[in-house]
Amino acid sequence: MRIGELARRAGVTTKAVRYYESLGLLAPARLTNGYRDYDEHDVRLTQEIRALYRLGIPVEGTRPFLECLALGHPHADDCPAALAGYRDAVDELTRRIEGLTARRAVLVAQLHEAAHRNSRRPPPTGGEEPMTDYMSLPADLPVPEDDGAAAHVCGARMPHLELDATDGATVGLDALDAGRTVLYVYPLTGRPGTDLPEGWDSIPGARGCTAEACGFRDHHQELLAAGATHVYGLSSQDSDYQREVTERLHLPFRMLSDPARSLAQALGLPTFTTSGLTLYKRLTLIIKDNVIEHVFYPVFPPDRHADQVLAWLRNNAHRP
Repeated sequence: MRIGELARRAGVTTKAVRYYESLGLLAPARLTNGYRDYDEHDVRLTQEIRALYRLGIPVEGTRPFLECLALGHPHADDCPAALAGYRDAVDELTRRIEGLTARRAVLVAQLHEAAHRNSRRPPPTGGEEPMTDYMSLPADLPVPEDDGAAAHVCGARMPHLELDATDGATVGLDALDAGRTVLYVYPLTGRPGTDLPEGWDSIPGARGCTAEACGFRDHHQELLAAGATHVYGLSSQDSDYQREVTERLHLPFRMLSDPARSLAQALGLPTFTTSGLTLYKRLTLIIKDNVIEHVFYPVFPPDRHADQVLAWLRNNAHRP
């Protein structure tokens, strides 16, 4: 058979086949016209090389396995030399894992130090576990469902509420500046050395407040350029707690504290209860001239939500 057919049947490229030949792993017969003539044995060898490579064994390290087949064994790893090849590959992976583990430990230590640098709380001592990485989100977080709990909000006027902000001022929600205001509402932010409520990661839409805040921080200037007059975060946590988060994460916008959940009562916003706490469900309001123009609910994934808001602002920049 020709090289193209061999490559197709073995699931590799013709370039890979020529490379295997250059290493002496394949030795096809030659026709009288000089063309290579591959057979079923070459297909088997090529498939074996590909399978071993996908296991992490370099192409050059597959020779003992191929020699085992050449001796007539039904499996490429029936020979002692092949088993030694497995052990060499395992040892190499172990060295790489140890190196990556050491690098990870250094990065965790750097993260721990940086996260506490602007925190009012001292870093843990005495062998305590390092802080939870609130920036990264687990891949298996449950996705919140749209239960319709915020469907009635669009078109509503903002209520007369004055909430404390992290800069010590008071912000009137019915007296926001002209133009669009982005008000993202979240359950609670974690901070170094403080445990989150039990089962936090299993509550749909709960995890991700720090990542969400960082997203709005990183896109703040773009949000303003896209038409947002202000960006605010709002939760039921007190201003002192929010102020620590604002300083530690270097947030360029103010957080609003609503411990009595007055906005939820005034607008009928969704909340949930866990560990004895009643918290806001995550949502975002786009407010224009004190009327709620758009609501994002549910919000997921929270670490990419600022991108979603930015895209909406850009797409609706000329909306009357």
